[in-house]
Amino acid sequence: MKKITFLLAAVLFLATAKTNAQDDAKRECTIKYNLFKGDYSSKKYDDAYTNWIYLMDNCKDLSVNIYKFGSTLAEDIRKDPALSKRVYEQRLQYFPTKNPAKVHSDYATYLADNKLASEDEIFSILEKGYSIDPTKMGVKNLYIYFQGVTDRNKDTNPQKVFDTYDDVLESVSKKLEGYSKNIVKLTKDSTKTLDKRDKSRLRAYTINSEALGTVESGLDAIISDIATCERLGPLYQRDFEENKSNAIWLKRAVSRMFNKGCQKEALYETLARAYAEASPSPDAYSFLANILEDNNDSSGAAQMREKAFNLETDPLKKAKYKLKFAQAARDRGQSSKARSLAREAIRFNPNFGKAYLFIANLYKSSVNSCGENEFEKRMVYVAALNQAQRAASVDPSISSLAGKYIRAYRANVPSQKVIFTAGINPGSKHTIKCWIGETVRVPTN
Repeated sequence: MKKITFLLAAVLFLATAKTNAQDDAKRECTIKYNLFKGDYSSKKYDDAYTNWIYLMDNCKDLSVNIYKFGSTLAEDIRKDPALSKRVYEQRLQYFPTKNPAKVHSDYATYLADNKLASEDEIFSILEKGYSIDPTKMGVKNLYIYFQGVTDRNKDTNPQKVFDTYDDVLESVSKKLEGYSKNIVKLTKDSTKTLDKRDKSRLRAYTINSEALGTVESGLDAIISDIATCERLGPLYQRDFEENKSNAIWLKRAVSRMFNKGCQKEALYETLARAYAEASPSPDAYSFLANILEDNNDSSGAAQMREKAFNLETDPLKKAKYKLKFAQAARDRGQSSKARSLAREAIRFNPNFGKAYLFIANLYKSSVNSCGENEFEKRMVYVAALNQAQRAASVDPSISSLAGKYIRAYRANVPSQKVIFTAGINPGSKHTIKCWIGETVRVPTN
């Protein structure tokens, strides 16, 4: 009995000693952490570093701030690649649920910028981040990831490329819609003076919209080489039976064929009708309207467009439908109607830069038919330039794309020599002929 009592006492003593040691270790971690945070906040980085290394070695799961602040110490202060990699790897190990998609994205950026990993290794890290939440990844990394998917699958599995494109674009579009709505709220009253907080918000929304818009155009540039009508037709024909009731697959397929100008393909009508049956929605009805129009059923097409439009309640989405109708009218050679529909889109979303660019391109395509001499033809470029400049001013998400059009149009406006030869006064008004009928100012320089 005495032996048993002695053993129990020994076990209790050891357990108590272990608990006390653990408590001492936790207290030490807390002390070191508070000292680290205080020195870091005061920019006493050398002092902060000493306690930080202790935390990295002994208190790895105490706080995610060890890694948030520590990345600055490792990357910017010490400039130590090995230590920086350790920060990312320990953070992902001990705080796997704390914004992991962004951490993977940032880690990939660091490795790439410092040439510390191969392209395949970086792609693998981005792939992990993308699988968690693509919306939390850096703008540049979304582009790099999609380029990697395209390079690895364009010849063997183009459907994976298309699916990835759609997933990324849908995420980008949702974020852009949110920023656009916020920008409209802040700017719709031109007489209101924004306070400091609202100015800061507007600047953030604008910067983020511009960055996401760059991704959107970059993705389109990558996929345009492989998403041809010659490639899309056989691919969707092959997979149609398996997906003829899959609304998401049908929406993506018919949207891509529409955007690539493949409406003349027999499969396009099949896809559009299947989509309308699988998902009786405004989006599906808008595609079906184009089918009816192409089949010379203008009345039925008009009714279907009205049905699609009336079912939608979101003004921004209504604007997108109007622009889609405008694109269909343009493809049928109805330039004036197309412009009218684009203007209706702008009424629903005053910040809809794509609608302004659409009108600009309509004008540019009519240069030769809306002018009898060099001066008149070049004045059409002035009208197109005005629309492109308006697009850039109201919609930061397409500022980069609009800039390309602005430079192209500006290079073609009439020179002072052309204006002088035509006997026109710089700064005077000029009304463009034919369907455009728009009055613009003659350039002064």
